[in-house]
Amino acid sequence: MATIGLEDLRFYAFHGCFEEERAIGTHFRVDAWLEVDTTKSQQSDNLDDTISYLSVYQTIKQEMEIPSKLLEHVADRIAGKILDIYPTVSSVRVKVSKLNPPLGGQVGAASVCLEKSRD
Repeated sequence: MATIGLEDLRFYAFHGCFEEERAIGTHFRVDAWLEVDTTKSQQSDNLDDTISYLSVYQTIKQEMEIPSKLLEHVADRIAGKILDIYPTVSSVRVKVSKLNPPLGGQVGAASVCLEKSRD
């Protein structure tokens, strides 16, 4: 078993509880770690025997384009979609961070990290 990670993916999206956030948008960061059996690809050195990073990125990008009020909802949708599309993924951990959230002070990010598995 191996962990495939896509880290520091950056998006401009329209998530948030405040109407202004959903109208104006803001910057987000997504990190995703996928638990996958890579035994075959380790031996074959063939992309067809593993998961394409580009394909996973595009999956995450599509989910980030759907506005939500809560980061929990966004992270759950991303994790669920990855499990739906990639049957070789046994579990996925997703972290969604809103950069510079409007909390009335200097805050680098507000984040939600969740894990889903097939079990």
